[in-house]
Amino acid sequence: MLHWFSSKENIVFTPGDPMPFAGTTAVVTGGASGIGLGITTALARKGCQVAIFDVQEALLAEVVAQLAGEGLTVAGHRVDVSDRASVDAGCEAVRAEFGPITILVNNAGVEQYGKFTHMGLDEWERVMGVNLRGPFNCTQAVIPDMTAARWGRVVNIASSSAVSGQPLMSAYVASKAGLIGWTKCLAMELGPRGVTVNAASPGMVMTPMTDRALTEGRYGQTIEQFAAITPVRRAGEPSDMANAVVFLCSDESSYITGQVIGVNGGRTT
Repeated sequence: MLHWFSSKENIVFTPGDPMPFAGTTAVVTGGASGIGLGITTALARKGCQVAIFDVQEALLAEVVAQLAGEGLTVAGHRVDVSDRASVDAGCEAVRAEFGPITILVNNAGVEQYGKFTHMGLDEWERVMGVNLRGPFNCTQAVIPDMTAARWGRVVNIASSSAVSGQPLMSAYVASKAGLIGWTKCLAMELGPRGVTVNAASPGMVMTPMTDRALTEGRYGQTIEQFAAITPVRRAGEPSDMANAVVFLCSDESSYITGQVIGVNGGRTT
């Protein structure tokens, strides 16, 4: 029988019960800004104890203070997801404060822009280290908690460009395509343990990373032009991604695993 243990009350929940967000411990990597902040906020407002792993220390402290001011249970940890020792130390700190980790959102990512023929190996390794090795490190670190609970949710933030491709972003796109393939494999391995693994792929979502790309003219069009050719006639917001992730973390999604959910306004289907 699948069950989930509350870290605070040691209550056992059986299938059919609504997923008890209250008291559940979640880790959101890169959770101090953009899509990650939207996800952090949404999970915390559902009652989760959310630990943010991020390298932006000043911003991390600011976000934690802001959300705590709303009465939400949020903690911040400076963690470099590409460094396994940093990840392990972060997870131990989360367990000490909040208990076992049963929700993981692998959101931390770095961008890359430039010609493949001009790319150095160090740039390739930097992107892969955060975007692909990061999810490996974090997921491997928390799987024992999920296995013990016989309940877990892993959501990987991919990209619509992993399917469509994107010129001058070969390392970034390769990392996100790898993340999608890895999601499918892991779902098959972890399903029998009560753990689902899915990916959510954003299209044009308004984040600091998107703002920089638009300012630099990388997309060759304005946000208004982009919205005009998107079926829902607007760009996405972090809350759009957060809504999809919250669903994938709920018990209502328990029969969904190994899937890639596109959150892109219909641009890529």
